[in-house]
Amino acid sequence: METSRPTGHPTRRAVLGAAVGTAGAVALGAGRWTPLARIPAGSAAATLAAPPAFPAGISLYQQTFQNWSEEVTVDGLWSCAPASAQDVVTLANWAHAQGWRLRPLGGGYSWSPVVVDLGTPAANTLLVDCAQHLTAVTVHPGSPASVTAQPGVTMDSFLATLKASGYGLTGFPVMGSATLGGVLATGGRGTGVPAVGETPLPGHGYGSVGSLVIGLTAVVWDAAASAYVLRSFTRTDPQIQALITNVGRAFVTEVVLRVGADQRLRCQSWFNVSAANLFAPPASAGSQSLASYVNASGRVVCIWFPFTDAPWLRVFTPTPSKPWTSRAVSSPYNYPFNDIVPKNVSDLLSEVIGGVASATPTFTAAQMDAISAGLIATGSWDLWGWSADMLVYVRPTTLRITSTCWNVVTSRANVQRAVSEFYAAYSGKLAAYRAQGLYPMNGPLEIRVTGVDNPADCGVPGALGAQLSPLRPRPDHPEWNTTVWFDMTTIPVTPSAHQFMGEMEAWIRGNFASYGQVHAEWSKEWANTPAGAWTDGAVIAGDIPASYRAGQAAGDGWDAAVATLHALDPAGVFSSAFLDGVLR
Repeated sequence: METSRPTGHPTRRAVLGAAVGTAGAVALGAGRWTPLARIPAGSAAATLAAPPAFPAGISLYQQTFQNWSEEVTVDGLWSCAPASAQDVVTLANWAHAQGWRLRPLGGGYSWSPVVVDLGTPAANTLLVDCAQHLTAVTVHPGSPASVTAQPGVTMDSFLATLKASGYGLTGFPVMGSATLGGVLATGGRGTGVPAVGETPLPGHGYGSVGSLVIGLTAVVWDAAASAYVLRSFTRTDPQIQALITNVGRAFVTEVVLRVGADQRLRCQSWFNVSAANLFAPPASAGSQSLASYVNASGRVVCIWFPFTDAPWLRVFTPTPSKPWTSRAVSSPYNYPFNDIVPKNVSDLLSEVIGGVASATPTFTAAQMDAISAGLIATGSWDLWGWSADMLVYVRPTTLRITSTCWNVVTSRANVQRAVSEFYAAYSGKLAAYRAQGLYPMNGPLEIRVTGVDNPADCGVPGALGAQLSPLRPRPDHPEWNTTVWFDMTTIPVTPSAHQFMGEMEAWIRGNFASYGQVHAEWSKEWANTPAGAWTDGAVIAGDIPASYRAGQAAGDGWDAAVATLHALDPAGVFSSAFLDGVLR
């Protein structure tokens, strides 16, 4: 099987423009992508006939869709902005009658084509933009506390609202302009496990954001009414297991999540811990091993640039009172140098994407030098603040890279073994490619450690798990309570990148099979072959479904989730050709 996939690439000019933060596709003030080529319905500039009998009162326009890495660009799709959940119901029934499909749209901060792909037919596909109006957030204080939110709210706004009321989350994605709906749909997570001796706070969890869901409302087909309707699902409803992490195959209009008291965190950055020590084999690992930092603080982000000696290591430690050496901060995005590429780095980037691949080691070293210099120049090596201020730091202006990410659900005791084996394989493959004059990876390798989803974290007795979450535990291996993430990044135009990533994916699936369960991260690239991402039919039809079947109870795995999504939307109004090929 070969799914629709991107065949074009961002231009050299676009990549460089994004690198210096001047790409026209970004609007910092709004915190979202600026719509590309928006054309109101009825305009003489429209390139397609208007959708037939379109419901009155819902804003309609043509707009170009572009994903984060700019590898998926689809021109002139009809788009709309519903003002309420009932508008979404109206749209679903209209689409069903007209033979159209609806694609939920949030911030567009995804590498994978879960929203649309290059094969999306503009003649019968409507983007439904949740981020214009479906953005309400209401905090319900108390013990326990909860929050009700609509899918279009950005994580920046969502977390700021929680913070203002004294609440927060332990883990969440670092991109504040992503929307809550997209985070939930793809199993979005952060970083962190309980440190040794740490007592988890009530209302918090170490798995995906979706593990905290108490209930949700979605637009689903009602056979008795022969129409789409709004239906609410509790955490004990078997069908909610497919809706929490739905990979964009359903339309959730509201979600209720458990939340707990916010935490102050101290973030210390290190750039003098060698990769050799951090990723040492367990037998020789010492106090500077990644597992040691995880045990001490629980929350670690490691960013290692290929061909450099030491990574950017960030260690987040729950710290109620400000240490005297720390700088207090009261807002997110505290690494401004991460959004500004110095001239020497942009010049090297120009060489790399211009065809001088041998400049890659110098380029990656310059990136790491810029980070270490930036940490010192901005006094950002030791920060202290509330959770959202510490853990949100990627803006839309950050250098556009593409990413392939897989995880391994394993035991806490195997964290150092996993990172050591991966680092050895990754470094070895980089060296083998380099010997051939090839440099497929010029972005950082990011490693994180999280917990697994625990339905009990939401505080609902009898809560059921999310069947398609990459952090789903294996009931037959209760000792597999930890998830190690390997996020491999590079500039999209880089030759041989997809071949390299495909080979690493195959290694991951084979190497960790004896002591863990591997999953692809839905929002990233996966199923790579030299032809591109999402082109390995054996992985899409075999390995990925199998990873959600293995070790699960009968009737509670991949097949059950797919059956539920089809039952709630039998006409495939909330699907696409890409998702038809994946969730089948």
